[in-house]
Amino acid sequence: MALTLNPAAPHSLPWFITPPGSTDVLMNFTVVLVLLAVLLIGVLFFWLHSLPERMGHKKLQFEVVAVLGLLSLFTHQHAFWIVGLLLALIDLPDFLSPLRRIAASSEKIAETDRPVHAEPPRLFAGDPPNPAADFTRPRPRDDVEG
Repeated sequence: MALTLNPAAPHSLPWFITPPGSTDVLMNFTVVLVLLAVLLIGVLFFWLHSLPERMGHKKLQFEVVAVLGLLSLFTHQHAFWIVGLLLALIDLPDFLSPLRRIAASSEKIAETDRPVHAEPPRLFAGDPPNPAADFTRPRPRDDVEG
């Protein structure tokens, strides 16, 4: 049986059809292109996914934003990522600085009356005398009997 070409077939083949036994250059190029695209899309995904953590890096709520980012990564719930992004964008007011200043001022006021490491005064009359707390006891007055 002789192989004959079908009369309806074209006599010139397109450029992407390779002859038998030769390397398919288009397939090799496509494999490399798909692998690079998958790699770049993965890098873009993780870069975008870490956006809230990078935005809220020096803020008070950084730990919460980081946990929300991990939850969204492992559970595939986009609401966690959106909440983390919104929380990273919001500047929470600083409540700790005024409280620390109040505490420092209170300690300064307390240090004027009593040393920091002094023992507490005697609570009951039967307690042994406490020489470190003698300055806190009121001094007896001469004009009052008692």
